[in-house]
Amino acid sequence: MRLAFLAVLLPLAACSGAERLSRLGDAPEMAGVTNPTADPRWRPVSMPMPSPQDPPLANNSLWRPGSRTFLRDQRAAAVGDIVTVLVSIQDEAELENRTIRSRDNSEGMGLPRLLGLESSYARLLPVGVDPSQLIQASSTSGVNGTGAIRRNETVTLRVAATVAQVLPNGNLVVTGRQQVRVNSELRDLTVGGVIRPQDIASDNTVQHDRMAEARISYGGRGQVTDVQTPRYGQQVLDLILPF
Repeated sequence: MRLAFLAVLLPLAACSGAERLSRLGDAPEMAGVTNPTADPRWRPVSMPMPSPQDPPLANNSLWRPGSRTFLRDQRAAAVGDIVTVLVSIQDEAELENRTIRSRDNSEGMGLPRLLGLESSYARLLPVGVDPSQLIQASSTSGVNGTGAIRRNETVTLRVAATVAQVLPNGNLVVTGRQQVRVNSELRDLTVGGVIRPQDIASDNTVQHDRMAEARISYGGRGQVTDVQTPRYGQQVLDLILPF
């Protein structure tokens, strides 16, 4: 079993080590600008849609429904348009729980008389057994648990996203990615979700809390991240060791 485990682990470690050695001394490579829908992992979004309705009649009118300006609406509205997503997360949570439980049980059972067979107990039971105290049991249990959670997160970001899909009800599916490399550390920011055109401000920005099915990721890779990340062997041991 151990040999099979090592046979699987060693090639993985060798491939990872070879890949890291091949870029030794080089900064992390940045991803090219590509069409997000060309990614094999891309899937069109399907959301619950209302039944279609006929557009309102606007005869002899120069005003377009949904426009904020008389001449032209500058907000993102079609596939390929760009909208700026403002990410401002300030979460703080504090939770405390305590559970105390105790229990004390005592049970006893005997057969001093049973169908007039008291005189036969001596032949049926071992010598010295008291029929009135055949079974006695007692148990005591107690639980005292205390838990506390304190979390404080602050993230403030701005990232431009592209409209990748227009849903039948007019909502926009947006996706965006931003990479910043400083020396040998690459920071990667991705954002995606579904927004309403009404939630896009006049400066073509939208708050992240107006985005449904929001997916926001902020991470990176490079020399600093390599030092902070546990090695593969340590991660495997953390998963399989029961202690």
